[in-house]
Amino acid sequence: MRDREGVPVSGAEPGPRAAAAEAAAVRPAPDGASAGHEVLAVVFQIRGDQLCVLLWRRGRPPYEEHWVLPGGRLGGAEGLDDSIRRQLAQKVDVRDLAHLEQLETRGDPCRHPQGRILATAYLGLVPAGIDPVVPDDTTWHPAVDLPGMGFDHADIVHSGRRRLRAKLSYTNIGFALAPPEFTVSQLSRYYRAALGHDVAATNLRRVLLRRGQIEETGGFVASGRSGGRPAALFRFRARRLEITDAFAVLRPPAGG
Repeated sequence: MRDREGVPVSGAEPGPRAAAAEAAAVRPAPDGASAGHEVLAVVFQIRGDQLCVLLWRRGRPPYEEHWVLPGGRLGGAEGLDDSIRRQLAQKVDVRDLAHLEQLETRGDPCRHPQGRILATAYLGLVPAGIDPVVPDDTTWHPAVDLPGMGFDHADIVHSGRRRLRAKLSYTNIGFALAPPEFTVSQLSRYYRAALGHDVAATNLRRVLLRRGQIEETGGFVASGRSGGRPAALFRFRARRLEITDAFAVLRPPAGG
């Protein structure tokens, strides 16, 4: 099943304790009650040929044994950016993140069973080829096949995917998905995993060169057993986010 944006919606069954968690009354906080605030992170990485998201399994109610996004409550003296980096550091080495940006804030009074808790979500990207050390309760899941998740976190993952797909069209955010050097064939696989449709390597090379996003390094990768010309190595010209074509859209191939 897919949502209105074409993003697959998880069909995974909830865990054995889901009935009790989902049966708990979710009511908005009474008038005048103060709201809590948490920060959450949607961290993506291309692993193999799949876009994966970092999740951890809760060990306590609510939603015990469900998978959720890294994050937690905002400290009293913390700003949002400082808080999300502190929370993420408990699950992954934040130095592995090539990009981190604020994604959205959710304020539905019924989104959390423990009362009115606002959530500010972030989008983070780890380049391919890195294998971050994570705790035993944390792992990577394919973004197109999410497990049973708690709260509204599956919806936040879908929001992160939509943001990433949009920014691949008009910015150089691919730098945060790719290793420092790559062939165009490799880069097209990263784009395919993130966009969810085929991306022709020759067209991608032409578009990104025209936009000034990538350049040749002068290096080559030897061809495989089949022989042929060595593949040229490329890199992104900037390792920070830049808008390179404000009105562009990378669309699926015709008939795809």
